[in-house]
Amino acid sequence: MNIPSKYDASNVESKWYDYWMNHNYFHSEPDNREPYTIVIPPPNVTGVLHMGHMLNNTIQDVLIRRARLIGKNACWVPGTDHASIATEAKVVTKLKEQGIDKHDLTREDFLKHAWEWKEEYGGVILEQLKRLGCSCDWSRTKFTMDGDMSESVIKVFIDLYNKGLIYRGFRMVNWDPEAKTTLSDEEVVYEEKQGFLYYLQYDVVDSDEKVIIATTRPETILGDTGICINPNDKRFRHLKGKKAIVPICNRVIPIIEDEYVDIEFGTGCLKVTPAHDLNDKELGEKYNLEVIDIFNDDATLNSYGLHYEGKDRFVVQKEIIKELDEKGYLVKTENYINKVGKSERTKAVIEPRLSDQWFLKMEDLVKPAISSVLEDGEVMFFPKKMENTYRHWMENIRDWNISRQLMWGQQIPAYYYGDGKDDFVVAENKEAALKLVRERTSNLKLQVSDLTQDSDVFDTWFSSWLWPISVFDGIRNPDNKEIGYYYPTNDLVTAPDIIFFWVARMIIAGYEFRQKKPFQNVYFTGLVRDSKGRKMSKQLGNSPDALKLIDQYGADGVRVGMLLLSSGAGNDLLFDEDKCQQGKAFANKIWNAFRLINGWEVNNKLEQPNSSKIALKWFESKLNMALLEIDDHFTKFRISDALMATYKLIWDDFASWLLEIVKPSYQQPIDALTKKAVVTFFEDLLKILHPFMPFISEEIWQLIEERTPENALIISSLPEIKKSDSYLINEFEYAKEVVSGIRTIRKEKNISFKETIDFAVLNNDLVKATFDDVIIKLGSLKGINYINEAVDGALSFRVKSNEYYIPVSGAINVEKEIEKLKEELVYTKGFLRSVQKKLTNERFVNNAPEQVVANEKKKEADALAKIETLKASLASLN
Repeated sequence: MNIPSKYDASNVESKWYDYWMNHNYFHSEPDNREPYTIVIPPPNVTGVLHMGHMLNNTIQDVLIRRARLIGKNACWVPGTDHASIATEAKVVTKLKEQGIDKHDLTREDFLKHAWEWKEEYGGVILEQLKRLGCSCDWSRTKFTMDGDMSESVIKVFIDLYNKGLIYRGFRMVNWDPEAKTTLSDEEVVYEEKQGFLYYLQYDVVDSDEKVIIATTRPETILGDTGICINPNDKRFRHLKGKKAIVPICNRVIPIIEDEYVDIEFGTGCLKVTPAHDLNDKELGEKYNLEVIDIFNDDATLNSYGLHYEGKDRFVVQKEIIKELDEKGYLVKTENYINKVGKSERTKAVIEPRLSDQWFLKMEDLVKPAISSVLEDGEVMFFPKKMENTYRHWMENIRDWNISRQLMWGQQIPAYYYGDGKDDFVVAENKEAALKLVRERTSNLKLQVSDLTQDSDVFDTWFSSWLWPISVFDGIRNPDNKEIGYYYPTNDLVTAPDIIFFWVARMIIAGYEFRQKKPFQNVYFTGLVRDSKGRKMSKQLGNSPDALKLIDQYGADGVRVGMLLLSSGAGNDLLFDEDKCQQGKAFANKIWNAFRLINGWEVNNKLEQPNSSKIALKWFESKLNMALLEIDDHFTKFRISDALMATYKLIWDDFASWLLEIVKPSYQQPIDALTKKAVVTFFEDLLKILHPFMPFISEEIWQLIEERTPENALIISSLPEIKKSDSYLINEFEYAKEVVSGIRTIRKEKNISFKETIDFAVLNNDLVKATFDDVIIKLGSLKGINYINEAVDGALSFRVKSNEYYIPVSGAINVEKEIEKLKEELVYTKGFLRSVQKKLTNERFVNNAPEQVVANEKKKEADALAKIETLKASLASLN
């Protein structure tokens, strides 16, 4: 068999992914096995693979591949989200490039363009996930606007409407003037911004008196319809019942009283603009103030903006201050830090706006979802601290604005038949709506053409919240076999920033529509940041190209790198490309171990050496102990810890120790028993490794011997956990220290490993001779001599209380060695004094970081131990 000297990830990865796909290993159908189900957090159909996807989907693939290896019926459902705002923006941009304005198109024409865009560009990310090795059941790929998925959304809306949980209301909403749609509270991100507080004076009618107000939005004075004062504020009691004049537009407005006004803020007088502030709206309703909306839907000023009509709000803000100053209305300006709401998607500054929207009542819907996570433990969060974030949002939840002023998405199934506010019906289609309208109005002459469907679409999350149910058709066909088998799903892996948008809402939907939790566990990844702790973004140019990383380090290397960077659930990680290089180096280490083993020739006549026999026995115990540890890490979702345990088992215990012990001398054969045992252990290691590094593990598995498709690694079984001998493991740890001591002396004294040396031990610890043959082989010793007193003229080292001696006559110049040891002793004593000086300095100990102090204490302990060793060696040589 011709094994390449270097591992070529690019050829291996495409070969085995095709092989897995061709043999349908990723596919799942209900059967008599225990199901293990994951639904992918559907990436936006506009998306491309970024570092967050790499981390999230690596973890999911590790979990799903491990589930296969423990005999479960693993089903990982992939798909994409139609992403209303993002996709519509992409389509609008493409149309502009073609000289087409969205507003010149009918809905049908626009949707035709949108679907064409989706078919051409959408779903790229799913193909990219295949490069990462994701073993999704691609035959189950869903899109949130697939016909069956959209039917589920419509059915849910009708159900909730009929239950009285959905209503249409004229409310203050978050308006995105770039996307020209409303947003939910969760889609608004608040940022602190340095701005100004402008003090403006309004004339009081029939008086020389002025009323001064403070505002951060001077352009909105054109929508003012009142001034409010606190009735307990003695400064302004005399103004009760009077009127004021709004500067520039000269509108006469009433001065009202309400305890809502904060006497301490600004001047104590509040301008009331009911159309552009939620609190002002409530005051306006309370005192029957006029509502004047001064903005168009793109945040330019309308006719109420007078001579500013058609100009952008931020342009007007600068120009109107100049006019107010010139006309004597600007009293003063102060610096002011303000929290500004921005669209999570477009980054546009949000404008509070009154609008007719559809809302979902949340107060009662959230109750089962609160108890399932916070009281009953039906849904577990990893890390647990995320429960506090969940609790805060759920206990302060507001009704969900589920309508959006877009074309791309599921159109709201409300049909209008008259001019009245309540002249509409909710139905699954126009034919069903017509039937309802005729029943309501007794007007049999009405036709389908007389009905007008609501132009709004649903918030994208109103389809995504059904994802774990709708991918198994559990809304339309609640009793079907698949939903009964795969639901509830097992684990959800997601980012913490969508706990409100998606996680909480899926839990709510699960209990409302299935009376069951949607999943058992939620693993929150951290956010992937750059080395400076900044969030990765195109603007900063600090986000690596995920596919280039795979090209450079291999998918296995990148997977390992991402997991090595992860410090546990919920913790952000700082991306470091060196970890991908470490992952690639690990792959090379495994490949070289395979090449070494594969190159051994077997001599059936050879007896198994005692060193190999005991080493194999030790490794069997070590393997079983590691299996137990790895299993424990997985049950607690410590995925990176499970990888590290696997990494150490393979790199340290298997490659660096076991193979070194059992390998035959150069160009010599190996005995059959040892080779067979080593190959068996290597196969077990490949099974453990497979979830983390699927490509290289399958490649080596298939190279070890010819396998049928039924014996592929991907569908094999994890090794059974057996008892381990902890005493034997501890004995070997002791032996390792002895070998390390021998190697250190050989290296320092330039004693060739080809030269066998004498070796003696003063066995104060009464260590058994279990691993003596191993020590002899690895230390290249003539043997081990057990003695009762110290050996003169020998180099020595200690392991615990045991003293080990290497006679040096003929091997080194004793006088030069003594001189060298004396110099090293003087240096080490000086180093110890400098460390102890620090540790006796109370200021240092009390103020330095805990880890820094701990490091200094370790330096002290190491120096003390080294001094004792140097003294012992000098005494021996003297």
